[in-house]
Amino acid sequence: MTYSISNIARSKGDPKVLHSGPSSLGAADRMARALGWFSIGLGVTELIAARRITRALGMEGKEALVRAYGIRELGHGIVSLSSDKHLGLWSRVAGDGLDIATLMTAMRHDNPKRDNVGIALAAVLGVTLLDIIGAQGATARHSRPRGRPSSYRGRTGFPQGVQAARGAAKDFKVPPDMRAAPALAAVSDRAPQERARPH
Repeated sequence: MTYSISNIARSKGDPKVLHSGPSSLGAADRMARALGWFSIGLGVTELIAARRITRALGMEGKEALVRAYGIRELGHGIVSLSSDKHLGLWSRVAGDGLDIATLMTAMRHDNPKRDNVGIALAAVLGVTLLDIIGAQGATARHSRPRGRPSSYRGRTGFPQGVQAARGAAKDFKVPPDMRAAPALAAVSDRAPQERARPH
């Protein structure tokens, strides 16, 4: 589908894309993308349905907090879809911790919606596990390896050593089209001097 859409933007005479090749995205990248879009969807839901969420969980009066968490989820999602996806996923793990702590406050005995809170907690714990797996996978795939930086002090630019390179071009013959170069250089050197002379 993507390649047929890309053909629309091509000029007449350009080669057409017949089929796309395998994706360069690894499993960690695909998981990060899925969790990023999930985070954006959850954030939008928390922003527009905060009152319904708090009512379902017996947390009336916490609508502003739910909306703040929605904005946070949007930020997590955007970063998870960027090139710094591992940072976005680890921030999601931290956000999951906040969600769990907030839900635990609603697990009080006098909350008539305590069963709903238990279901929400189970869901958040499941998503937290996915976030941790995704964050570890993205970190392993995209983080630069730590350790001692590479040293290139021993490299000279001469694969066979400097001594082997000495005199290697002694039998070099100047091509005919390069023999006129000194004459042209002399002309170009004279031109500024002639311009500098008073007329």
